[in-house]
Amino acid sequence: MNADALLERGLLQEKDQNHDGAESTFKEVLKTDQANKFAWYNLGVLAQQDGRPADARNAYDRALKIDRSFTSALFNEAVLLKSSEPDKAIKLLKRAVAVNPKASTAYLHLGQTLAKRGRDDEARDAFRRAVAADPSLHSYLPEAFKDSVSPSPTTSQAGGTR
Repeated sequence: MNADALLERGLLQEKDQNHDGAESTFKEVLKTDQANKFAWYNLGVLAQQDGRPADARNAYDRALKIDRSFTSALFNEAVLLKSSEPDKAIKLLKRAVAVNPKASTAYLHLGQTLAKRGRDDEARDAFRRAVAADPSLHSYLPEAFKDSVSPSPTTSQAGGTR
């Protein structure tokens, strides 16, 4: 079976909550293609869901060594590190939004992490960008930032670079 077919099988197993089967399938992909970022990423997702943060981080790092701009791996590793290594999480989230300026959830997490570090001006900017990309995220902002960030989809801070 080729790598794409195996990946698809692994994703279906994951969807069916067969984590052991999915993990085994993704590892099978890597036996023939060590540079398969999707297999590494999905191993990270499974490890994160199963409460194995060190394994998850290792798998995301492997995916990012293959593709430094793999936004899903950047985002997931950042969420994994938000509490334990917030500065590293900020760097990862900044890379994710640099690759995808419309990544509203990445901006939201970036803003939350910056706010916890006392970097309010940067946090406010990240929250503005999150809400500009997806106005429904306004309800997830910390109270201290809700009044200063407009939920209007016409916010002038939207997106930035293209």
